[in-house]
Amino acid sequence: MLYLVAIAWIYVVGMVAVAEALAPQGSLLGAGLTFIGWGVLPLGLVLYILGTPARRRARRAGQSAVAGTQPDGSGHPSGDAVAPKREEP
Repeated sequence: MLYLVAIAWIYVVGMVAVAEALAPQGSLLGAGLTFIGWGVLPLGLVLYILGTPARRRARRAGQSAVAGTQPDGSGHPSGDAVAPKREEP
């Protein structure tokens, strides 16, 4: 649902920027600043803030999965996590 709102907002801001670029007193610079200032920056900020709980849940799920696979449950990788270098004869 959130992505649908984001796509709709970018579409509306894009149409406003096109209208500004094609207006008799408009310019491409003004259209670009309108698109960035009214579309990309606010939308990026809103999506970042609203996505914080999902990122937090994913981080906690990843930490619990790693902690569950370790024998001691410390969450640290084992000592031989890197494979030895393979040498050709």
